[in-house]
Amino acid sequence: MKKVRLDKFLADAGFGTRKEVKKLIKQKRVKINGSVINNPSHHLNPEEDSVSVDDAPVEYKKHHYFMFNKPSGYITATQDKEMPTVMEFFQHLPFYHKLFPVGRLDIDTEGLLIITDDGQLAHRIAHPKWEIEKEYYAVVRGDVSHLDRDRLSTEGVKLKDYQTKPFRIDIKSTSPEKSEILITVTEGKYHIVKRIMEELGHPVLYLKRLRIGSLSLDDSLSEGQFRELSEEELKELKKSVNL
Repeated sequence: MKKVRLDKFLADAGFGTRKEVKKLIKQKRVKINGSVINNPSHHLNPEEDSVSVDDAPVEYKKHHYFMFNKPSGYITATQDKEMPTVMEFFQHLPFYHKLFPVGRLDIDTEGLLIITDDGQLAHRIAHPKWEIEKEYYAVVRGDVSHLDRDRLSTEGVKLKDYQTKPFRIDIKSTSPEKSEILITVTEGKYHIVKRIMEELGHPVLYLKRLRIGSLSLDDSLSEGQFRELSEEELKELKKSVNL
């Protein structure tokens, strides 16, 4: 593995910004292979060298990956002058400043959101080339039993300014007043699910994302909670975008 600077290593490991970890190093609280190192620019091999802070071993992570159950009322952005953002839930993390959400969910849409600092993975998940499936649970107005789901799954639907890619609708329940469906799309156009259902005559009343590619929302996560992706989850997600 390529050698990295000590201050970058500690910042990536979650000990704060470069400025904060440099202070930590100057205080002689950092050791490499048992020896105190007070030079922030010292280079080390994360796979071979043993690093400790206050004699506690440090686990190096080049990138961080989180599954987040987004609640309604928060916009998907790193910062905003007027509205609360999803990043407010991550402010206590020392590497918070590096993180960002992958793609977007509307302010009133809930569910699965990936938070990371891996720009390459984020780009591929969002890029239409890879056609990553996004599955949503939706409550829509009216009875959807009349929809020609076979045609939609092969042709998509024509919006006012855009022809969508094919998508899948699975009906969970339906009545004259409202229906519950699962809708799976492979594109990330703005308001795509809401626009599709509006065009089909069934405006969305409630929307929650359940899955992105191979990654499904953990049922144990309450709204506003998050956890790190497991090694297997990350492996499968990267595999789907050829990483």
